[in-house]
Amino acid sequence: MAEPRAVVDKETGLVKGLGLLDGTTLVMGSMIGSGIFIVSADIARQVQSPGLLISTWIVTAVLTVIAALSYGELAAAMPRAGGQYVYLREAFGPLYGFLYGWTLFLVIQTGTVAAVAVAFAKFTGVFFQAVSDQNQVLPFMNTQQALAIAVLVLLTWVNTRGVRTGAVVQNVFTLAKTGALLGLVAIGFAMKPDPMADARNFTDFWQNAGWDWSTIRITGVAMVGALFSADAWNNVTFTAGEMRNPRRNLPLALALGTGVVCALYIATNFVYLRHLPLEYIQNAPADRVATAAMATMWGNIGVQAIAAAIMISTFGCLNGMILAGARVYYAMALDRLFFRAAARIHPRTHAPVAALVVQCGWACLLTLTGTYSDLLDYVIFAVLLFYILTIAGVFVLRRTRPEMERPYRAFGYPVLPAIYIALAGLIAALLLLYKPNYTWPGLIIVLLGIPVYALWRKREAHA
Repeated sequence: MAEPRAVVDKETGLVKGLGLLDGTTLVMGSMIGSGIFIVSADIARQVQSPGLLISTWIVTAVLTVIAALSYGELAAAMPRAGGQYVYLREAFGPLYGFLYGWTLFLVIQTGTVAAVAVAFAKFTGVFFQAVSDQNQVLPFMNTQQALAIAVLVLLTWVNTRGVRTGAVVQNVFTLAKTGALLGLVAIGFAMKPDPMADARNFTDFWQNAGWDWSTIRITGVAMVGALFSADAWNNVTFTAGEMRNPRRNLPLALALGTGVVCALYIATNFVYLRHLPLEYIQNAPADRVATAAMATMWGNIGVQAIAAAIMISTFGCLNGMILAGARVYYAMALDRLFFRAAARIHPRTHAPVAALVVQCGWACLLTLTGTYSDLLDYVIFAVLLFYILTIAGVFVLRRTRPEMERPYRAFGYPVLPAIYIALAGLIAALLLLYKPNYTWPGLIIVLLGIPVYALWRKREAHA
């Protein structure tokens, strides 16, 4: 069938140019970055058990899919640009929406974009030795940072050309990296397992896994890496204003995208366990577990293949996050809670160009500071709180806005959303108790948004 023609929304000026395939690839492409290739090493070091390593990813998958199914109700009921920002604003008031948007711009989206861009540059260094954090271009910039910034600028420019251009790039790279991850899984299961790994990991699969509070505590804290590897699926909600038939396509894209990626993540970790003893996973050089696994299967060719796969993966992830993030700042600017220029839509490309440029500028600055990874550690707790709060919004809006049209209702409501809130709340509490160095700075970043909100509203009132 022919692709439906894109239509310009007369009210917003945005193009309704995204279909179900685009939405699904945006979910998948934003989720699959470099995390799945790396974070299992840190998780394995914490849980000390093959069974608990897999359990961490399974619980992450369950939480992610439940959250996506719950968000589907909000997305279908309020298919507007800004997504999660809009849901929090409508459920709890403008302050809550602003605090989310503030944290998203300051750290969550831009910090992730900076970190993923640097990851792309690091793996480019496997093929081009000149790209290294040891080679300076300028006194304040090495070649790795220079390439990361160049990629950020390139993809920002691509997305200023319009949502269809960004979507085409997203589709191509998401299909490529999904194929690469499928290839890793297929090769890993087709080849005979490493005898040492098979004996070490599967003879006593549940070693060190006592079913007590200590195990729950360790697993809950270790889930941070897995949750972040499966994060950013909500980015598709930011683009709701440009989705065709969003009341149908958004819930479907959320369910399909998260389901496929989570299944791939679990399968990938089984591949690691088939080909690497647990101690090898824990001590993989630079935590590059996928590289170590492919080295045992294909030697140096496998190492280069994984490096290429991660470059494709991070490039596609960057594009999706750049495309989606700007729509939140656009929505905030419409509410006069962000720079007014960010609310402007380019008359020819129908893209929020100013919002894209501001996002790019701040992400580039974070790339130069080198603090993005620290900032991301700090907002782990805050991100989880915003997810909990948004899903609580499903309950709030059912009570306060019963007349709201809901083409799709959250699957398993109220049980599954309540389970998510309880489990995510437990993980947040564990982080608060056992990783205070990470949780309190994140809370402070969020809370700093309160006086900023007051000042912004005061300025707008006198403008």
